[in-house]
Amino acid sequence: MSTVTADTHAAHGEHAPTSSFLKTYVFSLDHKIIGLQFLFSTLIWFSVGGLLAMGIRWQLAYPWRPMPLLGNLLAGPEGGQIAPENYTMLVTMHATVMIFFVIIPILAGAFGNFLIPLMIGADDMAVPVLNMLSYWFMWPAFFFIGSSFFVEGGAAQGGWTSYPPLSVIQQAAPGSLEGQTLWLLGVTFVGISSMMGSINYMTTIIQMRAPGMTMFRLPMTIWGMFITAVLQAFALPVLTAAGFMQLSDRMIGTGFFLPEGAMANNSPMETGGGQPLLWQHLFWFYSHPAVYIMILPAMGMVSDILSTFARKPLFGYKPMVYSISGIAGLGFIVWGHHMFVSGMNPMLGMTFMVSTMMIALPSAIKTFNWLGTLWGGKIQFTTPMLFAISFVSMFIIGGLSGIFMAATPVDIFIHDTYYIVAHFHYVLFCGTAMAVFGGIYYWFPKMFGRMMNDSWGKVHFSLTFILMNCVFYPMHILGMQGFPRRLADPYHYETFRNLLEVNQFISWCAFLLMASQSIFVVNFFYSMFFGPRAGRNPWKANGLEWQAPSPPGHGNFDFQPIIYRGPYEYGSPEVDEDYYPQTQPPKEKAIPNDQ
Repeated sequence: MSTVTADTHAAHGEHAPTSSFLKTYVFSLDHKIIGLQFLFSTLIWFSVGGLLAMGIRWQLAYPWRPMPLLGNLLAGPEGGQIAPENYTMLVTMHATVMIFFVIIPILAGAFGNFLIPLMIGADDMAVPVLNMLSYWFMWPAFFFIGSSFFVEGGAAQGGWTSYPPLSVIQQAAPGSLEGQTLWLLGVTFVGISSMMGSINYMTTIIQMRAPGMTMFRLPMTIWGMFITAVLQAFALPVLTAAGFMQLSDRMIGTGFFLPEGAMANNSPMETGGGQPLLWQHLFWFYSHPAVYIMILPAMGMVSDILSTFARKPLFGYKPMVYSISGIAGLGFIVWGHHMFVSGMNPMLGMTFMVSTMMIALPSAIKTFNWLGTLWGGKIQFTTPMLFAISFVSMFIIGGLSGIFMAATPVDIFIHDTYYIVAHFHYVLFCGTAMAVFGGIYYWFPKMFGRMMNDSWGKVHFSLTFILMNCVFYPMHILGMQGFPRRLADPYHYETFRNLLEVNQFISWCAFLLMASQSIFVVNFFYSMFFGPRAGRNPWKANGLEWQAPSPPGHGNFDFQPIIYRGPYEYGSPEVDEDYYPQTQPPKEKAIPNDQ
């Protein structure tokens, strides 16, 4: 079934408009409000994750010196000085917050909720109540992770990977007490929320497309969301089950992940019988596909932005779709490359190495297609376009460094060094975060009916682009010299003392990068209330969402959308303008008089 009628929409998702404040803005069933709820929540957690990163950078630049301004907040009992166990907590919680509370929910939760019905011509999600629950199931996660900072021993310190035995034996570290239990509960609720969303997204995209909206007329943003939903539906249950198993190890002593006789810090010997490696397999079976969950929607969003402001059709639409699907499929069979130093059989390691390198093929297709879209285009250097181009260039750098890590001999040397930190920050911050900023600037007029200030947007882009490269590029140099990623004071080893000045340079750039985001915050909130009014289609784009009012009202469309073409028909000879909306009927061809 490729399309449905308006009657079918009513049967699946229509709900009455609401009037009370609680039903309109708090327990809303409207996908747009739920998307904005995810957006505001994730932006708040973005700030929290950024502050945690500042603590890490201060310690690496000025080890054991009290941190000004944030010191009392991050390490109050120690007078603002970051203790070793506090440092591992900062590393753990920075990654946890950024991955589970920012990147995944802002892409799938915020943009997915807001855009999917608008871009496919539906009036709402297939199951609005389930959609609402997918947001509110995030709040127990917010509570558990937030409260873990205040319990005895502090928040979790076992890394965002939560490897046993550190995460299971409660005497292993201060953060292995209640903080680790709360971490597991928080991540479990995030998983349940994501599964609710993924089922809803798949059902909506398959069942609720407007008449004429075939699968190969979907924008790349929707393809990215659809493949991401499939990944979440198949990979998340594994992590959720593993989380329950680790909880039962901690709470009732089941011993799934602890070997016989395991102990730490003079703790009683565990009866065990399990395997720490079992957790690594289960964790990475989800968490490697999660890397693509954190970037495939961004790839789709960037594709739409590039085509709009290059005023050209997207180069190689179908190969792009097949590439996304290929990346997702390969993502399920490469998790072992995170475990090359676990002692696995070399032949098995070779299998994971080759399959990992194969991901470079669909990734390269996408990169060349983005460049092909830009080639010869009438490029408009708007703020969202600058962020989108930045995504492509940063993704290339991050992707190339990933190829080195796929090779087993190289990975063994750079494992747990700052080379790894540089790689995944280039992909997920320099890449995904740039796509998120571009997406916010691009769809802000549709979300709030007003335009953000483009000049200040370019200032924000320029500072962010320069400073983030000053932060993350030198980390490659640190990593190549073996600089470790989880030590509070690597300068204890003489071989790393010459790298202190490099770290101080990185840290000051990071502080300035954090401060520069205030430009975005002011621009965002000022424009919400005082920005110039946006019409339906301020970018003169083809996508279906731009035919709805800005912001869209209840039910999204004030007409029944019928789709005649794909979303990338720019420069068509059939129309006078350089864009050709998906809902604009084709002109009737003149019939010669002699026929």
